[in-house]
Amino acid sequence: MAIQVGDKAPDFELKDNHGATVKLSDFRGSQNVVLLFYPFAFTGVCTGELCEVRDNLPRFSDRDTQVLAVSNDSIHTLRVFGEQEGLEYPLLSDFWPHGEVSRAYGVFAEDKGCAVRGTFVIDKEGVVRWTVVNALPDARDLNEYVEALDTL
Repeated sequence: MAIQVGDKAPDFELKDNHGATVKLSDFRGSQNVVLLFYPFAFTGVCTGELCEVRDNLPRFSDRDTQVLAVSNDSIHTLRVFGEQEGLEYPLLSDFWPHGEVSRAYGVFAEDKGCAVRGTFVIDKEGVVRWTVVNALPDARDLNEYVEALDTL
């Protein structure tokens, strides 16, 4: 079961597409976080969603928000994907232990071996304020989570 609104967001520490360590708790007290889980780099729907975020980054930075995108791909895959698509926000690797963070958020599809499309808007205190979980083929609506940020 996915993390619910009002829950404290589970902290995590993952490597990004450049090998740097990113901890969710590092943003507490300073920035909101939009945490996007997606199945795999280089797939059609995922690429479309992440490029839409890229094209709308000011909508997040203007709301004092850091976007963190998490998949079960390796950091090496994410590095190439990020460079190819010009993604300038952290792409986090939940590769090993495989899906540990995705499981903690309740969005890991055991039968597929990857995360489904879970989105979590986390406030500066580390509390989940909005969430939606979509099935693998169903793209998210960026406007929905930007509107959720406006309620913080």
